[in-house]
Amino acid sequence: MTKAFCIAFVMTFFSVFDVPVFWPILLCYGIVLFVITMRRLNGHMIKYKYIPFSIGKQKYSGKKGSASSSGSRWD
Repeated sequence: MTKAFCIAFVMTFFSVFDVPVFWPILLCYGIVLFVITMRRLNGHMIKYKYIPFSIGKQKYSGKKGSASSSGSRWD
């Protein structure tokens, strides 16, 4: 990583490495990376049965009738 950083830093001082970038291509590249990453993330969540939103999720209300008369939960 240090070697790559040093090479990239040195290359910034020479105009021969100054390559113009067409912004729509860069935008499409960013969108494609986002879609691929989200597809992988969603596949992982589905595989382990994790639902990130609350629609259709089972709700747990805890134990009923276990509270003591003093009102403290940690007796």
